[in-house]
Amino acid sequence: MNDKEKEKQNKAEAAQRVRQARIADAQKVAKAKAGNSGGVIRFKTTFRNTIFDAMLRRGWKESDTDWDFYWADREFIYDVLDSVHLDVSQKVNHFRNGRELCRKDLLIKNLKRARRAQKKNEEFPYDFFPITYILPGDIFVGSCVNHIRAQGKGIFLFTKLSQISDWRTDYRYKQPENQQVETYVVQKYISNPYLVGGKKFDLRLYALVTSFAPLEMYLYRSGFARFTNSRYSNNASDIENSFIHLTNVAIQKTSDKYDKKHGGKWDLKSLKLYMMSHHGVARVDRLFYQIQMVIIRSLQR
Repeated sequence: MNDKEKEKQNKAEAAQRVRQARIADAQKVAKAKAGNSGGVIRFKTTFRNTIFDAMLRRGWKESDTDWDFYWADREFIYDVLDSVHLDVSQKVNHFRNGRELCRKDLLIKNLKRARRAQKKNEEFPYDFFPITYILPGDIFVGSCVNHIRAQGKGIFLFTKLSQISDWRTDYRYKQPENQQVETYVVQKYISNPYLVGGKKFDLRLYALVTSFAPLEMYLYRSGFARFTNSRYSNNASDIENSFIHLTNVAIQKTSDKYDKKHGGKWDLKSLKLYMMSHHGVARVDRLFYQIQMVIIRSLQR
């Protein structure tokens, strides 16, 4: 066994020890909860952000050993939740197999599977997502995004097949030999996006799912739109300009044109008023009904 193989084995063994420790801790907590009638809600989280502050403001008490609610990281959900039987009073912030919906490559596989199984006479068909491929298994032309990264990292555009060879040999995307091959989601780029003030935008809408069987979902009405700083252009010379094509705040805030006060955002009400003034109330209401149906279709099993 060479040094790289030993290092890989050591990392795998260390990860397994961490996983076993997590499971043991969770089993202890579940056992303790079974005999606790409760009172004040106790929570556990490794995060120190708005979520943490919100739970404290509600009068909840932080506890590492006897919790009612756990705002967990993804590693806990994937490694531990399926191995531990929690007490009926304990809640966590993710459903089992949540990555089937939240990971881009798995989401598209599930949407395609649902479309194949769909009856042809459905009122709302699964036709709301663009032509999509998963690399390294498929061949494509379009935009490419790494399935596990966030904040716009790992996103880039192609216009012709010959550029794929350049990408595969680009040192910026080259992986270590002992690292698992990354999966990329590839979609046909929308060539005629709807623009506001000549700029691209996307929508941030939030849905709280409390049950999948039956499906029970609450849609937060006060979402917002995120805008690019630069006006849209489909010129080949602008293909690498992230300030034109990507709406991610982590990217846009590095632009000299970024508005720190407004953050390049509109609340959903302002966007609706703008669209209604240009297209009429009925068309905009129909659009947002269809958006709600997209959310529902994405959540249905």
